[in-house]
Amino acid sequence: MSNPTLILGAGIAGLGAAYKLKSSNRSCIVLEKDSTYGGLCGNFTIDGFRFDRFVHFSFAKDEQVNRIFMDGAGEVFRHVPNAYNLYQGIWIKHPAQNNLYPLSQKMKDAVVRDFLSRPTDIDSSQIQNYDQWLRLQFGHFFAEHFPIPYTKKYWMTEAKDLETRWMGSREGSRLYQPSVEEVIQGCNTSETPVTYYSKEMRYPRKGGFKQFLSALVENQDIRYNQQVISIDVENRLLRTSKGDEYQFDRLISSLPLPEVIKMLKNVPVDVCNAVARLHCTCGYQISVGLKTKNIPPYLWWYIYDEDILPARVYSPSLKSPDNVPEGCSSLQMEVYCNRNEYTQEELLARSVGKLVSLNILKEEDILFTDIRFETYANVIFDHNIYEARKIVRDYLSLVGIETIGRFGEWGYLWSDQSLLSGLNVSEF
Repeated sequence: MSNPTLILGAGIAGLGAAYKLKSSNRSCIVLEKDSTYGGLCGNFTIDGFRFDRFVHFSFAKDEQVNRIFMDGAGEVFRHVPNAYNLYQGIWIKHPAQNNLYPLSQKMKDAVVRDFLSRPTDIDSSQIQNYDQWLRLQFGHFFAEHFPIPYTKKYWMTEAKDLETRWMGSREGSRLYQPSVEEVIQGCNTSETPVTYYSKEMRYPRKGGFKQFLSALVENQDIRYNQQVISIDVENRLLRTSKGDEYQFDRLISSLPLPEVIKMLKNVPVDVCNAVARLHCTCGYQISVGLKTKNIPPYLWWYIYDEDILPARVYSPSLKSPDNVPEGCSSLQMEVYCNRNEYTQEELLARSVGKLVSLNILKEEDILFTDIRFETYANVIFDHNIYEARKIVRDYLSLVGIETIGRFGEWGYLWSDQSLLSGLNVSEF
């Protein structure tokens, strides 16, 4: 090849592809629009407080992924998952469906009664949407009080408008499906086993989650501040916002599919229509620095109440004390909504302000708050996704663009799966 392989995006998938090619003695250039690597696995620092971009842990099982992560991180903390849920001011161990002990007896009776009355002879192929799936798994009462309203907060979509294949099989489901005995046990005692899908969550002692990626960037040719604005597939040429031009013989993209389509000319109408049917969540990260260590002792927690905007909260300082100055702590909240759907005052009042009103935080302990918007968070698995995604990816493959990663594959990929998506590119 006379021209290099170009990789678009220095997030975890793009770096994985570069690592694979480097390991095979294939040269490549990585183009990254930001001033550093990491993408959504990156972080930012404010006054000595480090915040990841959304909550991140590693619970990878793949040997190669774990070796790469450990080469980068060195020493790690190994946390037992202690996720919790906040529901109407009550702390409930996660997953809530088999840890209902703190609720009133009336609510517990309603959950168990509905759980026992679920139909057991339903063919899974008859389930048409996620709303039906939730009701069949947990009964109407629990579904309507917990996962259905949470779906709207986290996925920005009604449960009935989501399909269900992304949930996986019962054995590999992303939402724990307890037995009747587990539900009843969780109503009678707080002493229940950990049933989270991973029994250990790993996190670097220093450097934040991004440190896991540091081995991937060694001796790589990464060009920062290079935002690609156009791709000429016929002449194998792309241009960046700085006016730089790059010829290529091979192009691998980890960028979101809609962004790649925008860079091309003369895209067929059916492909344009398909990309318009691809949807993802977006939203705000609200980061809080605190001059106290007096915060909830949970690594992360989910909030079901609709009047409190964040769907999820996590503590960088509990993941690693290296993320904060001595004697301090931190929280980061995730609010999924469209840009400018709320003013900054509304965002703070209905997130930080709500936690203050619940006595979870004290106003006088807050050193600062920071609000940042992410355009791409998670792929939404609505009823259009599979057909639309295939049309777009098939077209990009036809014109010689390989797509990888969460937004290149347009799938429900965790960080380790995104890395594998890059590592699995062919050598040639």
